[in-house]
Amino acid sequence: MTDPELRQIEADDKSLLIVDDDKAFQTRLARAMEKRGFLTDTAEGVREAVAKIAASAPAFAVVDMRLGDGSGLDVIEALRQHRPDARAVILTGYGNIATAVTAVKLGAIDYLSKPADADDVFVALTREGDEKAIPPENPMSADRVRWEHIQRVYEMCERNVSETARRLNMHRRTLQRILAKRAPR
Repeated sequence: MTDPELRQIEADDKSLLIVDDDKAFQTRLARAMEKRGFLTDTAEGVREAVAKIAASAPAFAVVDMRLGDGSGLDVIEALRQHRPDARAVILTGYGNIATAVTAVKLGAIDYLSKPADADDVFVALTREGDEKAIPPENPMSADRVRWEHIQRVYEMCERNVSETARRLNMHRRTLQRILAKRAPR
């Protein structure tokens, strides 16, 4: 097979692996991406995703940064080892520069903040290499980013208010008031 023929087969490969431990989000995104022409498969954790990649590495991947059994960066690394031409996007509930840089170094093509919709994911996956990402119209407010971080730590502490307050270095009652409120916009 010649090199142009090989590129055409790779271009026609619309296999997509979605790795996220939020089952509802994972299902919605899979349905939306199928409507856009992708052949989707899903995984809920690092081990399951790495096994699926070893069996048949997809051309595209959407990977949550924090998974129940590890980091999405491990999935990106496994994908890069099995299929260097794969296009992967990292999703995260809250972002920081260090993990974004690491994700890109490991081979991710973009880094999106949750809640990202299917249109954002589709654009990121199909963007040409020299195209620049469009800045978000409605970026998360600082209050929302803080709230998301508190929620993430709260979940990591298995919903233990005292442990969460200790890790966040805040008073327990202050944390309880924050958790009782609705999420800021």
